[in-house]
Amino acid sequence: MFTLDHPPADRPKPLVNNNELYICWSRMQAEAGQSLEEILKRKERERRAGNGVFLWGVGNAPSTAISPLARLRVSIRVVFSAMKSKPKAADVAPSRTVVWRRYIDEHGAERQLPEGALVTSRGDSASGAKTRHYALMCYSEEALVLRHGVPFDPSAYRNVGGAGAPVGASQVTALLRQVEDSERSSDYEANFTAWLTGGYWVRLSDPKELSSKAKADISSFAGGPSDWRDFVNEIRGELPSRTSQLEHPDLLL
Repeated sequence: MFTLDHPPADRPKPLVNNNELYICWSRMQAEAGQSLEEILKRKERERRAGNGVFLWGVGNAPSTAISPLARLRVSIRVVFSAMKSKPKAADVAPSRTVVWRRYIDEHGAERQLPEGALVTSRGDSASGAKTRHYALMCYSEEALVLRHGVPFDPSAYRNVGGAGAPVGASQVTALLRQVEDSERSSDYEANFTAWLTGGYWVRLSDPKELSSKAKADISSFAGGPSDWRDFVNEIRGELPSRTSQLEHPDLLL
């Protein structure tokens, strides 16, 4: 059974403890032409290059409670579960793929993504060119590996805010509050977990279309953390930032 625990001991303590047992639950699947296994390998490269920080792209907007919680630095764990349904054709083989280069932080300011963060998505939505995407800003001490055997029961949680409704079938990512313990069986597992950091759940901006060569290079990358940071700067079309750590002083809070 999935149980909540505390942030790593050597991670800076949150300003506010999570006494209400908030969690962020995100269901994951193939996206932007990469399988889930390929995405996980890419996120692990990010995590190593970012001293534990990585960004996980999601399609839906954050809960209105996220920005206040991020400003207060409430400790919130992220639970990632593999979807049970097959991925959509548009995610398996999109007509266009974009990389996102900036984000809106918890104070409403637009900022450059941390060095090494590579968030991609399909370039088109049902209404035309995709102009918005979102990401969970995460921290993990442990390597990102799909694990099995720990069930996660979403029926034991309710949405934060509003009427506190149960998790909807169309909610891919949600901010939740635990309302009961559960020993019930579940179709979902807690395949891996992390902690929200930085802006927690942010809106992305400034997309750039990726060429076929760039997409192939992402899939075939085989270097170390320093090589990855240089590679991401090249893919995003940016010069390396000598002040990236100063520009993101709160990422590990």
